[in-house]
Amino acid sequence: MAKKIVIKMTMPNAKSRARAMALAAKASGVGSIGITGDLKDRLEVVGEGVDITCLVHCLRKKVCCHAEILQVEEVKDKKPEKKEEKKEEPKPCPCPGPCRCAAVGYCHAPMLLCEDPAPAAICRVM
Repeated sequence: MAKKIVIKMTMPNAKSRARAMALAAKASGVGSIGITGDLKDRLEVVGEGVDITCLVHCLRKKVCCHAEILQVEEVKDKKPEKKEEKKEEPKPCPCPGPCRCAAVGYCHAPMLLCEDPAPAAICRVM
């Protein structure tokens, strides 16, 4: 199971952040790393089988003078949520008169041409 480890460090400049990230990337089992926090003082490491104590010890020795573990938690895989698909209701058939479309399951609507725009006009089917 992958774990997310957050380590608070004293990183005063960009060079020390880059060194901390490079050192954490070399550790075995690390999947991803990142700098977080408002002051960019937290190193977030995600991976499987990461030796946390060894990583913190190396960071203290080679990058800065102070590093402490803030949080260790298991990373849960996010499963995509199934969205309920709305099924379209069948539309009424535009065919004039009795229709056999409902029995078949689909409707072939014929093209209707009206020669007279009057409401009581009789339309013929092409």
